[in-house]
Amino acid sequence: MDSTNLSMADFLNTPGLDIMQRAGKYYEFLEDFRDKQHMQYKRIALEGSGPVRKVLDSYTGKVREMIYLASNDYLNLTRHPKVIEAGRVALEKYGAGAGSVPLLGGTLDIHIELEKKIAAFKGCESAIIYTSGFGSNAGALLSMLQEDDVAVLDMLVHASIIDGCKNTNVKYFKHNDMDSLESTLKKVKDKYRTKLVAVDGVYSMDGDIAPLDKIVEIAKAYGAYVMIDEAHATGVIGKNGRGTPEHFNLEGKVDIVAGTFSKAVGGVGGFIASNKELVDLLNFYSRTYMFSTAMTPQATASIIQALNVIETEPVHKEKLWDNIMYFRNNLVDLGFCLGNSETAIFPIIIGDDMKVREMCRCLHEADIYVNPVLYPAVPRRFSRVRMSIMSCHTKEHLDKALNVLEYVGKKYDVIRKCKIG
Repeated sequence: MDSTNLSMADFLNTPGLDIMQRAGKYYEFLEDFRDKQHMQYKRIALEGSGPVRKVLDSYTGKVREMIYLASNDYLNLTRHPKVIEAGRVALEKYGAGAGSVPLLGGTLDIHIELEKKIAAFKGCESAIIYTSGFGSNAGALLSMLQEDDVAVLDMLVHASIIDGCKNTNVKYFKHNDMDSLESTLKKVKDKYRTKLVAVDGVYSMDGDIAPLDKIVEIAKAYGAYVMIDEAHATGVIGKNGRGTPEHFNLEGKVDIVAGTFSKAVGGVGGFIASNKELVDLLNFYSRTYMFSTAMTPQATASIIQALNVIETEPVHKEKLWDNIMYFRNNLVDLGFCLGNSETAIFPIIIGDDMKVREMCRCLHEADIYVNPVLYPAVPRRFSRVRMSIMSCHTKEHLDKALNVLEYVGKKYDVIRKCKIG
């Protein structure tokens, strides 16, 4: 099979083939994909997250030391000594696991401490923690919205929110387009019991920020609640790193604040922060919470300490933003199209899947670790090389990456002046 003109979309639904036959066809596709050295997914790292990372090259069998531009560990708190030590102490005190689901025996005192901590951090009355960010969004929404309700979603909202709305009605509005949001809310105003607008704070593929102040204003005018996913915003934006509501001076004024601990916080798990009544309901109706063993003690303690670090050591966020501005300005000066990116996520928009594949292959060979984002993850005209940076990247790391990107960009003729915005 020739993978050149094929994509994952071609294997989503294969008429006449059962699941094993479909898997076989997709395997053939992946084999050719690998043969062309376009398989820049699930690369095996030999150490934790950091600005430079040792990676086992599946093509040569050798270890590469690569500049790592593909991490969500924006503040590099996964390697912070205080965060590691807190986890070690908890591991020795409580053991490796919580031992049960939260409602039946798995709730530890540090779980309650984390719930109080993240609620206060997000300016909310109460919070509930989950073992994954996907599970928090999907589980909460599945329990909150039914057939008489409607979810009004930004068209680029995270997959966990989309999956969480499978029990209810869904209407989409154009990305960050407030006229489109208002038009959609007008259409649903008197038709549904609960109206919930759900958006990301920072969008994971584009790196742009939702205009939360305008979203809240419009939603309230039409009797809708607002839910914001803070996955890529927590620790990154807001004066104190508290995320999008702080960025817009709206702390305590957003109905539901969701998020994950797996990005800038450097751990794993998710949360929903809101009023105490809704949080109590989720404790008993959210199936991804009720039927999952509680968060491990080590992860819980490390997350608490990571939030403490964000609050007391602003230098990490300051270094991150210094790197963001430096990297962004240089990419724009080189002529790369970054769309509306304004945070630590940098999409180089190419609009040609094959060029993206080849560019990522060349970047891999030059020891620059980036991610290809191809159709159907994004529309074909927006296929891209996706990068993200950390506070601990040095100017030398970024300069090396910029030099290689310039060479590869010229080689594949994708450098062109592009208006941002």
